[in-house]
Amino acid sequence: MENIGASAHAMPCGEVLKFLQSDSAKGLASSEVEARLLKHGPNILPSGKPRPLWAIFLRQFQSPLIYLLLVAAGIALWMGRAEDAGVILAVVLLNSLVGSVQEGRARRSMESLRRLSRNLSTVRRGGERISVPAAGLVPGDIVELRAGDAVSADCRLLEVRALEVGEAVLTGESLPVRKITEALDADTPALEQSNMVFSGSEVTAGRGVAVVVSTGLKTQVGRIAALTREARDLPTPLELRIREFGRWLAASAVVLFFVLLALGLARGMAWHDILMVAISQMVSMVPEGLPVAMTVALAVGMQRMARSGAIVRRLSAVETLGSTGVICTDKTGTLTGNEMTATRIWLPGVGALEVEGSGYAPKGSIRGRLGEIEPGSEAVLRRLLEAGALCNDARLVSPEETRGHWKAVGDPTEAALLTLAWKGCVDVEELQGDWPRHAEIPFDPQACLMATGHVRKTGERRLLLKGAPEAVIQRCGAVFSNGEVRSIGAAGKKEIEEAVQDLATRALRVLAFAESDKALCGDEGFSSLGEDLVFLGLVGQMDPPRPETAEAIHECRLAGIKPVMVTGDHKATGLEIARLIGLAREGGLALDGRELAAMGEQELQREIGHVAVFARVQPEQKLRIVEAFRSRGMVVAMTGDGVNDAPALAAADVGVAMGLKGTDVAKNASEIVLTDDNFATIVKAVEEGRLVYANIQKLLLFLFVTSLDEVLILVGALIGGYPLPLEAVQILWINVVTEGVLGINLVMESSEGGAMRRRPIAYGAPLLTAQMARRMVLMVSASVVITLGYFLLAIESGMPLDLARTSTFTLLALCQWFNVINCESSIQSALRLRILKNKWLLCGLLLGGALQALVVYAPPMNRFFYTVPIPPAELCGLVALASLVLWAEEVRKWLFRRAASKREADHSPLCEPSQ
Repeated sequence: MENIGASAHAMPCGEVLKFLQSDSAKGLASSEVEARLLKHGPNILPSGKPRPLWAIFLRQFQSPLIYLLLVAAGIALWMGRAEDAGVILAVVLLNSLVGSVQEGRARRSMESLRRLSRNLSTVRRGGERISVPAAGLVPGDIVELRAGDAVSADCRLLEVRALEVGEAVLTGESLPVRKITEALDADTPALEQSNMVFSGSEVTAGRGVAVVVSTGLKTQVGRIAALTREARDLPTPLELRIREFGRWLAASAVVLFFVLLALGLARGMAWHDILMVAISQMVSMVPEGLPVAMTVALAVGMQRMARSGAIVRRLSAVETLGSTGVICTDKTGTLTGNEMTATRIWLPGVGALEVEGSGYAPKGSIRGRLGEIEPGSEAVLRRLLEAGALCNDARLVSPEETRGHWKAVGDPTEAALLTLAWKGCVDVEELQGDWPRHAEIPFDPQACLMATGHVRKTGERRLLLKGAPEAVIQRCGAVFSNGEVRSIGAAGKKEIEEAVQDLATRALRVLAFAESDKALCGDEGFSSLGEDLVFLGLVGQMDPPRPETAEAIHECRLAGIKPVMVTGDHKATGLEIARLIGLAREGGLALDGRELAAMGEQELQREIGHVAVFARVQPEQKLRIVEAFRSRGMVVAMTGDGVNDAPALAAADVGVAMGLKGTDVAKNASEIVLTDDNFATIVKAVEEGRLVYANIQKLLLFLFVTSLDEVLILVGALIGGYPLPLEAVQILWINVVTEGVLGINLVMESSEGGAMRRRPIAYGAPLLTAQMARRMVLMVSASVVITLGYFLLAIESGMPLDLARTSTFTLLALCQWFNVINCESSIQSALRLRILKNKWLLCGLLLGGALQALVVYAPPMNRFFYTVPIPPAELCGLVALASLVLWAEEVRKWLFRRAASKREADHSPLCEPSQ
């Protein structure tokens, strides 16, 4: 039996059952179910084997810097310097362990967050109704559907009764879809097949019976999941920068090697001696502490993001989010709460009323032009609210029952009417008890109407009608206004139509209500209602934005990030929401899927910078949008929660999935998962990402200043014909201990402020910026002049070589301590004692001082590091001399701040340097 999922919508119900060899009344026999389960497999999506710990560990080695360190360790071992090789390999191992632990922690967080699929489906098997796990469904199973059920396989509908299904996770469309059983044209797009229900969707209202036609990977969800697996796993911007930086560093180390070799030979040094010196200095060019410190920086950012509600599944994604220039965000459930809300009412003789509050919580009031409306004093408002609550099949579940928040069971549109009634001080439960329903005409998608009949114990009758305004108005001969019923007339109908148009232009879904005191006989249909009903009013609904979304969008713009809505909703609805939250500005374009399909690649790349909303787009088109932005050199983040978002989440530079309402497919495709489904959390995560990148640049500046200090001091001594100022083991001490103890604590720096007022880092921007290079020249020049100058004067004055080297070694370490304070901020003065905010760095300085004292004054360390004790008076002079490094940078910062103040006075914008 072949899969007929692609053609079942075009076949009559009887043919589908015949093809699947199933009986709609009895279902499949148990033996047949077992046979089909063996043939088709369980109804699950293969999630892929989790990456083993050893694979996560080995992935940490995939960095040019690590490759350089491994080469350096090999060279050191070849030269017989086993202790140097051991230290370097220990650094590499520590880096891999830290990265593995952090990614393992993220995986455990995801496992605790992921909601396991435990859905049960009601099926008919062997003539009995039983509940089976979703994984046990097979093609041919007869499934019964009712409000609140999750659909666990692709099914062809056989029977429906007012059946509505929410398909937001598949289409992005927030409104439920009314279902039918009639066969459709063969070329009807999959997600427009109203006689089908698809895995991942949810029944919101009504009842139905369906036959399973596709399971597992053959479902629509499976097709989209396949697209997700095909998406490329692209390197992050940080990985690209590190790769480029590693190539540059390797080339520089090779050049240094030949320069030192030439200088040594020119001086007449022995070939073996100069070769040893050249190789050790080439090795010292590699900042051993950088890989570990970068991993720690990313891990710290990862933990900070987790505290803010963002779980990072891939360590390097921390920085990627900080470099983001475009956020393509879904609307439903991301910018909005995915909860229909009545936001506006129009009443005859009263006009428009605003409704406060959002979601299904009955909190908020109804306000008119002159303030809050007293529902008891407005009879027409009371009648409208009662009509919405009685002509209604939904119900609200309180937080006490859900142990969380208010939840709707049934059609979201009808649930919003119940919430509206409660806001208007209508006790819905008492009202429904007072006016029990005795007849109904279910919602008819062709007539766009629903009617209910109610009778009180006193014998009073009430017929209520709701539906599309045009369908309701044509059945109304009167209007309830100012407490009385009067003829509607042509002028009255025109006034109502203008009110409908006003609500529609606000992207609201408009419902009209009418009533009569006639009896309702549901069997006769809407034709029995006549055309003399009394018009009550209009209600406009929408899925409103989250309260914090507008501020988050504003923060994005200040940060130079372009937010773009990518939604499955109608273009007008998406554009109106975009305008409400400030996402769409004057001149912002909105494109739907058909317009996008008609555009060539060049036209899309030309226009995409002006597009604020993409509407009615398919999963494949979301991939195209991501690629179009990336082709403009922009780092792209994609947010979403539905299955339809998963391919684009995987293809984007960083995918951000929603943790609460998001599907497992979306979470598995993303690098970051928001535990609170809050778009504003993305902004916090971006700020953390930018802080991580800024701290990495501070660290890079410090490490390179240290490495260049060592190289230039050595080169200067060789050129001048002096002895080497430092022993090889002393250089290794500064590289590993001084850099490690101090530099790694720079990544703990808190924000200086203003991170979200700078433009994103360009995709191809180097790690080492021009501003950093200028600062590096100043700090290196100060350190080299002070240290080398001291050594030359000491030698010329007759100081013993071992004492001169020990003092130079200590002076260079002291210079690095002052340089690490310099690197804390590119603008703010160190005299403001920012260091007190970073307890880690303060402790690192104290520890570094203690270790340096141990090397200088402990006899066993003297022998190993070729040092001698320094007289206390000499030590005080070294501290004062090294402090000149700090004062030189303080002068530069003061000049910069002065220039900044002058620009501000001239109203000229100042772009702060990265670092």
